[in-house]
Amino acid sequence: MRIGTPGFIPARLTEAREARRIATKSALARRLGVSPTSVSRWEDLGADQSPDYSTLVRVAGELGVRPEFFLRPPYHSERPTFLRSLASTLVRDLAYQKAQMHWLQEVSFVLGHYVDLPEIDIPDVLDGATYGELRDEDIEDIALRLRQHWNMGEGPCGDVVVLMERIGIVVATIPMGTTKLDGLCSWSPVDGRPHVLLATDKMSFPRRQMDAAHELAHVVLHHQVPEEEFQDNLRMIERQAFRLASALLMPSTTYPHEVKYPSLAMLTNLKERWRVSIKAQIKRLSDLEIIPEEYTRQLYKLYSAKGWSKGEPLDHNWPIVAPKALRDSLNLIVEHGVRGKADLLATEFTISASDVESLCSLPSGWFDREPAEVVSLKIRTGSSAADLSPKGEIIPFPDRE
Repeated sequence: MRIGTPGFIPARLTEAREARRIATKSALARRLGVSPTSVSRWEDLGADQSPDYSTLVRVAGELGVRPEFFLRPPYHSERPTFLRSLASTLVRDLAYQKAQMHWLQEVSFVLGHYVDLPEIDIPDVLDGATYGELRDEDIEDIALRLRQHWNMGEGPCGDVVVLMERIGIVVATIPMGTTKLDGLCSWSPVDGRPHVLLATDKMSFPRRQMDAAHELAHVVLHHQVPEEEFQDNLRMIERQAFRLASALLMPSTTYPHEVKYPSLAMLTNLKERWRVSIKAQIKRLSDLEIIPEEYTRQLYKLYSAKGWSKGEPLDHNWPIVAPKALRDSLNLIVEHGVRGKADLLATEFTISASDVESLCSLPSGWFDREPAEVVSLKIRTGSSAADLSPKGEIIPFPDRE
């Protein structure tokens, strides 16, 4: 009688394989030195055909996870995952992105046992309507209401990632290995908290602003979209998200008044102030009907002729700051002695240290470094703070002749 591993969850094997960009079961079988039929049984048939524990240890080692990874339920939400499914995007890349999102939600859930993440502050701006009923003017009004609710003012927007973390969205940035993946948004099946994963590949600050605002728009507008409607209405959903993102970054009440003449030179100057790409500004002016279709096409042609599709002027004028909520949470847990680094890896996290470091914006090798020991100064009895201050000689400035 064949004995497998009790409690083995097949979906976790699929998830780990996709997180490592191993496209097929046969490819994993070759790496493990087993038959493709064995891996197919493990992924498709579950506990009845699970690998024995010694084999499971080998699988875990090959995929860079702990054996316990395959015994914990996956973080799969019934809500759709919002990502821009491009026809040219490889299925393997999309699967990788989704698997990394599930791992982000798992890390966030673990840290939530020890720290209180910011409360979710996403106002209901639909007023009983559905996303399908929204008109362009409704989205413009929603953008202004959100700016007021979040105290953003009417000028250029600050770092959208900082805003998202402040209002309770968990954000992570990782390299996707392709420029065809920008970001995705999903809700945790445990606490309903929205999570956003952004790509760092060939990233500039203006591009990240738009990508982050785009995912924020999904959080605001599309949190109630059923999975079955997502694919059918993807085009409309993506158009709405881009419209709201543009309206958040370039509000209709102020940005258009600064466009004296919509030339590429003028838009370059405005990019320095508004920190939005020139291409996004052209689209914004077209959406607001400030420039006609023919002139829009001329601007796009001139834009392409200058080679700006591969990189715009001023793209790297601003530093890109990594998300900090998860990083600060882990540092807080360790520095206060709540849990040690080795303890966290051995009991809480089932993915590798490098995976956690990447998702939490920690420096590579963070788990291998010993935490600094905090030593407090002992104040002698009867001494005041003034007694402990360093003594120094006061040197007067020389008199001017």
